[in-house]
Amino acid sequence: MFDRMRIVSLCPSLTELVFDLGRGADLVGRTKFCVHPTGLVDRVPSMGGTKNPKIDRIVAARPDVVLLNSEENRREDAEALAAAGIHLHVSLPRDAAETAGMVRDIGRVLERSDEAERIAADIETRSARVREAARQRPPVRFAYIIWRDPYMAVNDDTFVSALLAQAGGENVLAGNPIRYPTVTAEELAAADPGLVLLSSEPFPFKASHADELAAITGLPRERFLLVDGELLSWHGSRTPAGVDYAEKVLSEDIRAPNQNVPS
Repeated sequence: MFDRMRIVSLCPSLTELVFDLGRGADLVGRTKFCVHPTGLVDRVPSMGGTKNPKIDRIVAARPDVVLLNSEENRREDAEALAAAGIHLHVSLPRDAAETAGMVRDIGRVLERSDEAERIAADIETRSARVREAARQRPPVRFAYIIWRDPYMAVNDDTFVSALLAQAGGENVLAGNPIRYPTVTAEELAAADPGLVLLSSEPFPFKASHADELAAITGLPRERFLLVDGELLSWHGSRTPAGVDYAEKVLSEDIRAPNQNVPS
């Protein structure tokens, strides 16, 4: 049993989860992109980015475990840490159910199983409610845009697409073989989504970008909606709220075209 642990997290959503599992005081390292919880995470030493962590600094911190995400983090960095004898926990949940399993697994590793079970069960309860409600409504065809110049979207093999799908969404780019495909204005117009969701991250889309994309695609401006990318793509303790938010995004009255969907 560890009364105290030495933990490094190299994924922002996992850093937030560590705090919500009651192990924030045991974090000895995080990435510069780890920004939640606000006011607490700043006290944890930064050890580089998700794609370029400071391996020597991490090893010197003597962590009991390093938490990684196999999409956010690079294989070569994981291999370098493993070669240094560091214990790793690597995850990549692709939907809400897998996220609940990940939370339970990390809770076990961090010896916070009770706290993890509360979060995991909340994910499962909300997901069951949202899926049942979605069966009572017609599906909403959507495209989810994450980058500009070039425009990039998500296919169905992504967490954000799965979260929207369980709330009744149909990804118009679901079958693309690339997880984060480049999409042209012409391709987006031809797909004719009922909603074009412009994420706040990694590119910080604004109303002016929605105006621009509506103009070049010819799609009605009221189909374009700015959405909170953290709630829709961060897997962990933010997922319970994300499950409900995905439902809200797809059912929101978007006649006021410049507004965000509130979190």
